Amino acid sequence: MSRRNEQIEAEWSAYSQRFATSLRSARERAGLSQEDVAYRAGLTRYTYQKYEKGESRPGSPANPTLRTLLALAQVLELPLISLIPADVPDLRAR
Repeated sequence: MSRRNEQIEAEWSAYSQRFATSLRSARERAGLSQEDVAYRAGLTRYTYQKYEKGESRPGSPANPTLRTLLALAQVLELPLISLIPADVPDLRAR
C-alpha cells in the first residue's frame, strides 16, 4: 500500500471514530438504548454497536450507507448534518 493510501486510511479511521462519538452522544441525548435505535433504524443491534465503535466489521472503519445514515438521523430526530463530523478527510486518490 502506498504512503498516500496509508494516510487516507488513517484519516478515514480517525474520522470514523469521530462519527462514532457523535452517534453515541446523539443516542444518549435522545435517551435511547442501542437496541432501540437499531430496531427503529432497521439494523441489527450488532451492526449498530459496531457503528458506535467506529467500525463496520471488526478492525474495519465504519462506512454506513446513505440509507442507514438517514434512518439513524430520523430515529434520533436530528438533521443528518448533525451526525456527520465537520472535518471531513480528503479522500481523493492522487
